[in-house]
Amino acid sequence: MKKADSLREIFKNTKRRKPTAIFCPRCCSPKIQLASSLAVWLTPKQYYCENCGYTGIIVMELEEAPELDKAEEGSEIYQEETEIDQEKK
Repeated sequence: MKKADSLREIFKNTKRRKPTAIFCPRCCSPKIQLASSLAVWLTPKQYYCENCGYTGIIVMELEEAPELDKAEEGSEIYQEETEIDQEKK
């Protein structure tokens, strides 16, 4: 029973990903779709690009960049970005 409880705890704590936009790796077009209806059930996902004709299992996903927290404002990356922004002005 301990194993079942620990599995439940793991699933509760895992982050749920929202669906992301996918793009063709060859032409960067958003006009990419599953190649067939059986592509998920029987075989790995295979995509087809309507724009360039690409067929394959690799696609690009677009994820939003996380916002900087106040605690991260002291980080080196934040300082470098602010310095670059100030140099541009």
